[in-house]
Amino acid sequence: MLKVYGLKNCDTCKKATKWLDAENIDYEFLDIRNPTPDQATLKHWLSEVGDKLLINRRSTSWRNLSDQQKNSTTEQQFLALIAENPTLIKRPVFVKHSVKQDEKTQITVGFNAKNPPF
Repeated sequence: MLKVYGLKNCDTCKKATKWLDAENIDYEFLDIRNPTPDQATLKHWLSEVGDKLLINRRSTSWRNLSDQQKNSTTEQQFLALIAENPTLIKRPVFVKHSVKQDEKTQITVGFNAKNPPF
């Protein structure tokens, strides 16, 4: 099953879900603000894709952070930032769970119709 984490009003998320619908790909859309993904999920995303990809440093949310917050370097600091400001997450986040036990979960961040995630 494919889960898509994003915001309903996000233009990129709208484009992604429109593309998924056109491709007849089943998915579940989850708002990253309500509820915010739990700490274990956020930690998994960070470990899989890294803060450079997961955190949108061009967002208004990022620009509104203090310099100290922007200078975060540890996983714990990034987790705290994201938990407090879930809109820092670059959207959408695609999480594709494998049907097979031995296959890893695929995590893709962002969407570009010219280079779709699946």
